[in-house]
Amino acid sequence: MQEQMMQEFPPPPRADEFSELVKRRLDDVRTSGGTRETVTVDWNGQSLHCEVVDCPVVDVYFNPGTHRIRAQRSHNPTKDEALSKDPWAGESQEYLQFLLQADPANPSRRDPDFDKLKESLQQFGQNDPGLITHQGILVNGNTRTAAFRELGQQTMRVGVLPESFTWTDINAVELSLQLRRDHRRDYSYINRLLAMEEQAGLGRTPEAIAKDFRIRVSTYQQERWILGTIREQIERSKSGGGIGLRLVDFEDHQEKLKELHRAYEKLAAVEPDRADVLKELRMAAIVLGFAKTDVRHIDESFRDRYLSRTIPASLSAPAEEQSAVVVPGLGGVTIPGATSAVSAARALNDQVLRAKAAAGSTTTVVPEQEKREAQGVFDGVREAFDKAIDAAGRDARLKKRKQMAPARLADACADIDQCVVELVQARASRSLDEEAFDEAVLKLRESLRRLAKQAGRGSAHPGDGVTWLLGAAILEAY
Repeated sequence: MQEQMMQEFPPPPRADEFSELVKRRLDDVRTSGGTRETVTVDWNGQSLHCEVVDCPVVDVYFNPGTHRIRAQRSHNPTKDEALSKDPWAGESQEYLQFLLQADPANPSRRDPDFDKLKESLQQFGQNDPGLITHQGILVNGNTRTAAFRELGQQTMRVGVLPESFTWTDINAVELSLQLRRDHRRDYSYINRLLAMEEQAGLGRTPEAIAKDFRIRVSTYQQERWILGTIREQIERSKSGGGIGLRLVDFEDHQEKLKELHRAYEKLAAVEPDRADVLKELRMAAIVLGFAKTDVRHIDESFRDRYLSRTIPASLSAPAEEQSAVVVPGLGGVTIPGATSAVSAARALNDQVLRAKAAAGSTTTVVPEQEKREAQGVFDGVREAFDKAIDAAGRDARLKKRKQMAPARLADACADIDQCVVELVQARASRSLDEEAFDEAVLKLRESLRRLAKQAGRGSAHPGDGVTWLLGAAILEAY
């Protein structure tokens, strides 16, 4: 699984000049004799108290390494590349400001939460200080700064980190601030996954990372599996020109991906190939945009039972079994290749991934004709899945109705068994209400009569249980 390594950035322009300004303002605070405001951050397990100063809003830099918009950076690959090359250039900082005010799941839209934050700042002002480095790089308060700039705010209160802090320290502090329980705006789902991956890349143990993120180790392992699966899907979606899906394309699928992992792990323990089929088909449905309740209808038999009847032959991937795979470095040892069912499910998912990537591309690398063809493939597969899911849903509802009456009776048996225990206890303590118990038994008799009447209908050869019930009802009638 790929590890997201932390990127080091050079000092911004006029870093020395800004550092001198910060030092003068810190000196002014220390010598003023008034109450000194500090902001406390966690650093290496210790509390670090940073003194707060006022600084010009226009002079600080958005943090290019912030975890808050890491996944969203891929929204515009050209601007993302320019941001990596020169994070302090005007265009790069403008791109960061754009992403900070964008909807995490769809950066093309403005985030309503950003406008709420902006309105709050305008009405009530700044409650908590931001946090900067000595060189003017924002560590906490990037989104607030973006709002301040839109409001025309001249200055903001910020705590100042020690001058000796490295990028490793900066990232650790930002992460600790974000993971506080009282933090107002959480990272988006994919950005949390990337933050965990980055921590793993630093050599930290799963137990330590899980503790920081306040989750169980099993949940951490699940999140790593999900991010690895997303990266695999992105890689497979690339075709001509290297155009593929982006991390942000999976931002809204958190619950569906978690349910996929649980179903996959359970099935993989007994039937790995069928688990792979399930994974491929559910990932295709997720990329196609189906709701969580629809995706649940897709199991390992979905393709053979339902999808094969609805998908056009032109879109159906061939089911060819792969030959055995030679394991490098083991003297010619081979392992079986993927089964035909796995290969077919994988090929179909690849079609969906590439069609989604090509149709949604905003660059000129993909010709318009190719985009239209890709959209046609995408729409065709989605229609086939829609019909197949509808059929699977009908069967599931029918199965549920078939099982409902037996399940009710099983629950009633459990209640009667418990009643036996409680009856014995009540008689032993001489606390039984005999009249109430007798009335309840009469109600049971009437209920059994009605049950026998319905159970005997439409069954020419009833089983032992129904035969007993009918016999008991007839005897009781006499």
